[in-house]
Amino acid sequence: MKKEEFRILSATAILGYGFPLSSFEEGLKRNPHVIAVDAGSTDPGPYYLGAGVSFTDRDAVKRDLGIMIKAGVERGIPVCIGTAGGSGGEPHINWNREIVDEIAKENGLRFKLAIVHAEIPKDMILRELAAGRITPLGPAPALTADIIGETTRIVAQMGIEPFIAAREGGAQVILAGRAYDPAVFSSLAVAEGYDRGLATHLGKILECAAICATPGSGSDCMFGYIGEDYFRVEPLNSERKCTTVSVAAHTLYEKSDPRILPGPGGYLDLTEASFEQETPDTVRVSGSKFVQSDGYFVKLEGAHRIGWRTISIAGTRDAIMTQKIDEIIAGVKARVADNFSGRELSYHLNFIIYGRDGVMGKLEPLRENPPSHEFGIIIEAIGDTQELANTICATARSTLLHYGFEGRRATAGNIAFPYSPSDFEAGEVFAFSVYHLLKVDDPAELFPIEYTLCGQ
Repeated sequence: MKKEEFRILSATAILGYGFPLSSFEEGLKRNPHVIAVDAGSTDPGPYYLGAGVSFTDRDAVKRDLGIMIKAGVERGIPVCIGTAGGSGGEPHINWNREIVDEIAKENGLRFKLAIVHAEIPKDMILRELAAGRITPLGPAPALTADIIGETTRIVAQMGIEPFIAAREGGAQVILAGRAYDPAVFSSLAVAEGYDRGLATHLGKILECAAICATPGSGSDCMFGYIGEDYFRVEPLNSERKCTTVSVAAHTLYEKSDPRILPGPGGYLDLTEASFEQETPDTVRVSGSKFVQSDGYFVKLEGAHRIGWRTISIAGTRDAIMTQKIDEIIAGVKARVADNFSGRELSYHLNFIIYGRDGVMGKLEPLRENPPSHEFGIIIEAIGDTQELANTICATARSTLLHYGFEGRRATAGNIAFPYSPSDFEAGEVFAFSVYHLLKVDDPAELFPIEYTLCGQ
């Protein structure tokens, strides 16, 4: 007897990015077995993990989640959220949990919530390091006890097992900490006996929702179906289509190898994957395989504070200045260093030039022949304190404004500032300090599940 397709509704690319209500309702018409969403990423950088705050707006998250939870609870459809609060640490889960509680109370909903924790105590990491179970995920350096001590928080990236356990525990809504993005979508399908390779590949595509369509969007829904030896992806907005090119292209998204995608417990092998245009807007995929690794590894992520940042934004269209910008910046840096010579100050001063290489930096192929007649200049100062960052930025800004270069004709400043005040305190600066693999005996051991009844 042919197995029924397992149906997954992906609400949006990131919880809080929004989606048309009409698209979501179209998804509900297809009777999904699960409503799922990825709520976070390392893409916005280490600040949000280190500082314990979300990179998504609270009101936007509440709007999206309110629609999803209300629909799920009323229809008996499980709702899965991965990497709660954007980074999946304890502050992020607590932030997201408050929103879930508000939604339950304001809508008169009553349901069982599973909170899957993913922040790892540093003393546990130290023990695992001493036991030789932690290895760098290149190009990260070897982990040390000092690095662990300086790190604000460390999370582990869970696979499918904690989601399956939470659902088996009767959870209607699963709010998980840091999670492997595809796991949020694939886990319940795997629990129902569907092929793990196909489910993982579909999860890889659904994690960004309608970005895999054309025209793509991170603020629209996408629907996935898993059969015995295939899966299908279908947009829920008539303005979009899934094509073999758009779906295959998204399969390559964020991958260093076009055929292999590593994750918790193994890797996705796409060597024999094929893409077929099933209908004008639906693509069918087959041949994806999951290969178990020799041992179960989870990724660790951690961030530590490296200082405080102040920035100033300026612009110039002086033809002579733009030609001599490297010489001028070097002179400004030297002048700032000389100004504070004799004092043991620890700071970093950087200039980003938009219109030449502001996006790609040293990798910019047109760097020696920039197409722009004007430059946008960002002055960035990082210091051990906010006050030091302010001082370095202000000195660099005023020096650049009046810097005397050969051929200069004006005695006034040759750069313009779009804002007053010109300098902006950007606060704490974090860098990734932990980006390593940890070998575990039990895929769920690092991720304790807490159950609570919402809406009482």
